[in-house]
Amino acid sequence: MDIHQLKVFTSVFKNKSFSKASEELHLTQPTISNHIKSLEDEFDCKLFDRLGRTILPTKEAEVLYSHSLEVIEKAAVLKEAVGEMKKDLTGKLIIGASSIPGVYLMPRIMTDFQKKYPSISFQILISDSRGIIDSLSRHEVLLGIVGAKIGNEQIHYLPFIEDELIAVSSPSLVKESQMTLKELVKLPMVLREEGSGTRRETEKFLESNGVFPDGVKIAGIFGSTDAVKQAVKAGLGVAILSKFSVADELKHKILHEIRLTDIEMKRKFFIVTHKKRTLPRLYDAFLKFIVAESKTVT
Repeated sequence: MDIHQLKVFTSVFKNKSFSKASEELHLTQPTISNHIKSLEDEFDCKLFDRLGRTILPTKEAEVLYSHSLEVIEKAAVLKEAVGEMKKDLTGKLIIGASSIPGVYLMPRIMTDFQKKYPSISFQILISDSRGIIDSLSRHEVLLGIVGAKIGNEQIHYLPFIEDELIAVSSPSLVKESQMTLKELVKLPMVLREEGSGTRRETEKFLESNGVFPDGVKIAGIFGSTDAVKQAVKAGLGVAILSKFSVADELKHKILHEIRLTDIEMKRKFFIVTHKKRTLPRLYDAFLKFIVAESKTVT
């Protein structure tokens, strides 16, 4: 039994006619008859007595009719309620993000999404890339954005936007506007902590160009991008950081970019989800939104 069968039954009951029900519902008479037969089989009773060209509802049909009207009405209300939900997403999004996308990209993305869905609220959990992947694996978050792929068969990585890692220093420490990578690593370097996507990608670029950890003079290691920037501003050393993270400092000449003549360090940020989890409608809408909006993020 389904709503469609009940609608056919109520039409036959009201019209006291298979042919009139056929005209009302734009169905063939054999289809009408099949639906009624299915209901009779399901309830193990006769619903209509056929008297020549007329039909009379049985007592069982009268009972079914009153309940059918209630079920059909509730189904219509339910459909309307679900339709209203689709018009306006509400709820709270909890997103895991590594420091660069969490601090420098998510505020803009959140603002744009809330313009479209004003009832949405956000909580951004910021950790390093490994921490976000671990949270996904433990089902503590449903969706994250990270700066590096970390081996985990449970996690699905969807390329998001491109970032560029650049070398920066305080204007007083380095005057040159360009140098080679091997010239750069002769200077004291300020690094992010292990597990950081920026640290992982930096090491990958350095090693692929013949520069290994024991060949780098480390002046300091810090647990956040802002801490690294403060150390570089103070003249502790040079750093390789996301261009997103130093855009304001470069604009106001607080930091100085050192262009590397022999290497270009570009990477992807990734949207990460658990392969075995189905995203709720709110998260699915947000995922589709950021994928569509990724081309506008600069």
